[in-house]
Amino acid sequence: MPIFWKFTYPHIPSVRADKGIHDALQSGQGQWTSDHLSPNNTPVDAPPAVSRSQVQRLIEEGCATINGQPLKTSTKLQPDAVIEIRFPDPKSMELVPEDRPLDILYQDEHLVVINKPPGLTVHPSATQNEGTLVHALLHHIKDLSGIGGVLRPGIVHRIDKDTSGALVITKTDLAHQKLAEVFARHQIDRKYWALCYGSPHFPTGIYKVESLIGRNPTDRKKMTLNVKDGRKAITYLKKIEEYGTSNKKPFASLIEATLETGRTHQVRVHLTSLHHSILGDPVYGSPTVHQTKWTALPKDVQAAVEKLPGQALHARVLGFDHPITGQKLYFEAEPPQQFSELLKVLKNYAS
Repeated sequence: MPIFWKFTYPHIPSVRADKGIHDALQSGQGQWTSDHLSPNNTPVDAPPAVSRSQVQRLIEEGCATINGQPLKTSTKLQPDAVIEIRFPDPKSMELVPEDRPLDILYQDEHLVVINKPPGLTVHPSATQNEGTLVHALLHHIKDLSGIGGVLRPGIVHRIDKDTSGALVITKTDLAHQKLAEVFARHQIDRKYWALCYGSPHFPTGIYKVESLIGRNPTDRKKMTLNVKDGRKAITYLKKIEEYGTSNKKPFASLIEATLETGRTHQVRVHLTSLHHSILGDPVYGSPTVHQTKWTALPKDVQAAVEKLPGQALHARVLGFDHPITGQKLYFEAEPPQQFSELLKVLKNYAS
């Protein structure tokens, strides 16, 4: 049965509905039904942990009202407005466990950290009901947290299908809820390695990119900067190494991207906005064979790029305090074979 949640908005005028509701949920405001049973048949006394994007989805699906009227994401909340949200039951979809290897970096009774390979979608969707990380997890792990719903058991955060690297999954609802709060407060260390075209110039060594990121209104497969209703995104970029031939500008660089926020396609969009898109990126960085940034690559580098399953982006570091024990956890995920082979070729041109 659905969970119903209701709260009266406090005296902070003109806050966007999705932000105000998400903040209220995170701080435990409001009242909700207590007769709902979680997947393990124990009562829950709070709404499920949800991200701001999930709040937006609930509003868009007509699950939220303000003073009894349908609510829009862009609505500015005013003091004393009464908000009600219905958290519907997950859509029924039976997931069949799949026996595929997983690179497990850490595991205990509360969570598991894996090094996700490229080419693997994190969770099922209406258009993909097999061959995902969740299907593999169900084979290897007996219990996953149920807060994410039937389609996303244990999933607290995601990385793109063709991005590889460190990912944490929760086994219990309590671990899921507490870890979701850690992500919401940005109290997590996330560093990515990206191999990009050209050589960005960062005068102070570390360059901060801050923008709004939202869905591209003309191409729903892309994200873009500073769109209406976009969400704040912050990335810190540091150049580790650049690659080139004598008397010519560097044709590629290894960049370390530290995430303060974790928006969809964040690193890809921010590097593209600086005109240094990621090698192999099929959405933001795929040049024609006649473009200068492609023709500037030596033939052996071109060959290595063409072997990539997608963008040369790897979630190298993941660090956080254990949501239950408080232990400091820190993981470095080794890059996949195709990324490592490309990096090996590029290092022949290191300056």
